[in-house]
Amino acid sequence: MTITRGLTLGKFAPFHRGHQYLIETALAEVCEVVVVIYDAPETTSIPLPVRAGWLRTLYPTVQVVEAWDGPLEVGDTPAIRRIHEQYIIERLKLRGITHFYSSEFYGKHMSQALGAIDRRVDPARTIIPVSGTQVRADPYAWRAYVHPLVYRDLVTNVVLLGAPSTGKTTLAARLADVYATVWMPEYGREYWEQHQVNRRLTLAQLTELAEGHLAREEALFATANRYLFTDTNAITTAMFALAYHGTVPPRLAELAVQAQSRYDLVIVCDSAIPYADTWDRSGDVERQVFQKQILADLRMRRLPFLVVRGDVATRVQRVGALLARHHKYANLLDEHLFGPTNDATG
Repeated sequence: MTITRGLTLGKFAPFHRGHQYLIETALAEVCEVVVVIYDAPETTSIPLPVRAGWLRTLYPTVQVVEAWDGPLEVGDTPAIRRIHEQYIIERLKLRGITHFYSSEFYGKHMSQALGAIDRRVDPARTIIPVSGTQVRADPYAWRAYVHPLVYRDLVTNVVLLGAPSTGKTTLAARLADVYATVWMPEYGREYWEQHQVNRRLTLAQLTELAEGHLAREEALFATANRYLFTDTNAITTAMFALAYHGTVPPRLAELAVQAQSRYDLVIVCDSAIPYADTWDRSGDVERQVFQKQILADLRMRRLPFLVVRGDVATRVQRVGALLARHHKYANLLDEHLFGPTNDATG
């Protein structure tokens, strides 16, 4: 049997339904499919491994080649065409390509250079009417054309931390309203009300609480509009375990470690506001102690954070100023892009 081998290439910045249609067409027509994905720092700040991960997860049988040193030149000139052909054939040494899949002009010259069939797929974008440029400009508006796995990685997840009665819930709800998106309420309060005994939860219950919070939070990405504002995370739950039981269960400790890289921005609500002394809380003294512990824990974990003070409007303004200069996956400390950020940590 003759082995047919298809090739396609691109930035996939981000990967959308049009790209999926291209790859799925290739998978249906040839025995093997190779996808070359370019680093493309001039186009996107989404890291190459993230974009390549989308492909590998959605299409595990596809051979994904990460082109870290791929050519940056674009255009339809003999010189540029030659640069791209040399990269694929001489630098990557791809051999045995029988079909070249694309929806762009370069399908003609690349397929000729490879000695492959020029397989154009939906070049007029009539079947899947979307482009990477459109999705980059407004992911939420084009969400229907982006796989949930991909869309999740386009949403900026902002976590709000702080001791009890520091205004996290109020601020998260207000931010969600301002940015027309969704927010994740603290699942711990609901769980605690259902399961507490003498105002305490067991270590197993605290772990279950953290797992439940994470599952609910994950489900909200699909409906988030650019931002997801999350009230509390597993780090705080682990701190409660340590405070009440003197230890943190292994699974809960693991979730707390995962939380260190799960969130794009960490906001800490300052405790210098009136204390709501309800029956389920331990008093203002304990609040102030726990607030200090939260700040110390974040510093030990080397996590940058922004402390917001004042009334709700002031806090919203502070968070908004940070969001205005924040780009997901970009370096917040790059002053060339965002200007000085001396006020970004507490």
